[in-house]
Amino acid sequence: MELWSGAVIGILLLIILCLCIKIRLIKKSADEIREGLAERLLTETNILLDISSRDPQMLRLTDDLNRQLIILRDARRRFEMGDLKLKETIAGVSHDLRTPLTAICGYLDLLEAQPHSEETARYLRIIRNRADVLRRLTDELLSYSTVSFVPNDEAHEPVVLNHVLEESLLAYYGAFIGKGITPEIKMPEQKITRRLNKNSLSRIFENILGNAIKYSDGDLLTVLKEDGEIIFSNHASSLNEVETGKLFDRFYTVETAQKSTGLGLSIAKTLTEQMGGTILAEYREGMLSIHLAFPSSPT
Repeated sequence: MELWSGAVIGILLLIILCLCIKIRLIKKSADEIREGLAERLLTETNILLDISSRDPQMLRLTDDLNRQLIILRDARRRFEMGDLKLKETIAGVSHDLRTPLTAICGYLDLLEAQPHSEETARYLRIIRNRADVLRRLTDELLSYSTVSFVPNDEAHEPVVLNHVLEESLLAYYGAFIGKGITPEIKMPEQKITRRLNKNSLSRIFENILGNAIKYSDGDLLTVLKEDGEIIFSNHASSLNEVETGKLFDRFYTVETAQKSTGLGLSIAKTLTEQMGGTILAEYREGMLSIHLAFPSSPT
């Protein structure tokens, strides 16, 4: 009887040992799949997932994931090609529009210099206004089609955020006064430095400030924190949470922004992400806030 009990216990222990080994091998395979999947989603590679385990279930799971990776890779390639063709088309259209637009503006200059009636002057002002909007649109389209092709490390240098932000705010001071906006600025005394493309950073600030001019109810608070985060806040009764969530979508505009091309914040987002930064917008109790941050420069 004791011999039989010992045999049963031995068999149970052997089964438990085999189960432990199998569970360990499954966990190892799961880790291999997880790490391999993360690597292949981040990099452009044709290498499929492979695991060391020969477990049939884990092998079937790997095969299923590989089929989905192939589908995802094809979809990504089609999207990138479509996006590239769209940018090329936009750039071509922008260039094609510039030539006749330059001629139109030139003839407008000649007409405005000639004697004309008050009614004719009113018509000319309308044409000039529309021509300026069209020229701004073509410039924005051309900018949008080119920013995505700027290498991430192009002309990166140590940049003092305080200085570039102050310069951008000063450049827009006249526009703020013209729109009845009273800007308020809060900055730390110490210099906040990041390694960035200065021209791209200035463009980001300009587009965000231009957005504030469109939607502000008469105020603008700009805060540069010690950790490098920059927050632009203003009351914007013309917006809501749904519209705020779409502000970074290309070509999206709200009804109150009649002269907007819908590309300013989209360009700002593209440039920010190219330099490893983050940008987001939130809307709370009638207040629009745009948060901008870049990773700390290596010491």
